Amino acid sequence: MTAARWLTRDDLASAARTAEGLLLVAPDLSSVFPLGPEDAAAATGLTAAALRAAGVGGRDRVVVALAEPAGALWTAAAAQVARAAAAAGPRGRLRLHHALTALGATTLVSTPTGAMDLLARLHLEFLLDPLDLGLEHIVLTGEIASRRTMGHLAGEFGCAVTEVLTSPFGGAALAFRAAEDAPLTPLADDVLGLASLTKDDLAGPQDALAELVLTPSGHSTLGDAVLRTGLVARTGGSGVPAPAHTVGDHVLVRGVWLALPRVEKALSKIDGVTGWELSVERQGTLDAAALTVSFGRESLVRNPMWRSRIEQAVRALTPISIDVRIAQDVLETPVPGTVDDRRGHHLGRDRALVS
Repeated sequence: MTAARWLTRDDLASAARTAEGLLLVAPDLSSVFPLGPEDAAAATGLTAAALRAAGVGGRDRVVVALAEPAGALWTAAAAQVARAAAAAGPRGRLRLHHALTALGATTLVSTPTGAMDLLARLHLEFLLDPLDLGLEHIVLTGEIASRRTMGHLAGEFGCAVTEVLTSPFGGAALAFRAAEDAPLTPLADDVLGLASLTKDDLAGPQDALAELVLTPSGHSTLGDAVLRTGLVARTGGSGVPAPAHTVGDHVLVRGVWLALPRVEKALSKIDGVTGWELSVERQGTLDAAALTVSFGRESLVRNPMWRSRIEQAVRALTPISIDVRIAQDVLETPVPGTVDDRRGHHLGRDRALVS
């Protein structure tokens, strides 16, 4: 394992100019995952296997409410397994409800927060009974779910709920579990591993925390690589533990990985910015992100043009909605940007400093 190429999301992005084949790209191009014809078939096959493990079969009709690149992959896999499959996208709960009813869906594939938000809106805004949708399966993927999400959704919708771990680079299914307290069941041998946070090697018995890594041995161009996912699990139990945290220079918000170096670079181009803090919380059903920016001069604190420049810069970085706030106190000495993850998910940018 130590002789392999150890790659991160940034390494995959830096190879974008030379990558070939079908390129699965993150919304902000923070990762570029190449797929040759056989790689694409394998990814679709694993995802189809995850749907079968969730109980989806030839009589089901599947609606996929995931962002790209995962949405297209899951829809193609569902079309192989189910009677019908459609991509509805992750936004718009009223539109999603219409899609589920118009298509006669029996299966919903969604992020955990997306499914919980749909449930909340059914109750509070649409005044509808979730049971009336007639869903038989809900497949959750793409996020770290809040506690008791699976059980709550199962009870409200009266259906089976399965959580699937997917590749954060392309969205292909890797492992699944049918209960919150169960370990992950890998869909293929030798694809998932646990690595040390402090060195490029497998996690040892002394590691209370370990990073999930992909070992795509059959991949046409990445077969000799070990890919750090940024997902961190607590070790100690049997089997492959499900991730409960993230680590590194990318923060998972609403199923999208936000690149902190790109935030730094964008703000560094705006005169007067001396510090920033990204805060993420999940008080309701969805993640909410806010960027608080500090200035080194009093004249900029209430300057609407400078605030607008920051809002436009942030909007150009990511499809995630980020609320821009201005610190009212002047910060004369520049300081590094920080992350305040009130969900308790992100452990830090530097893996070596995580304990």
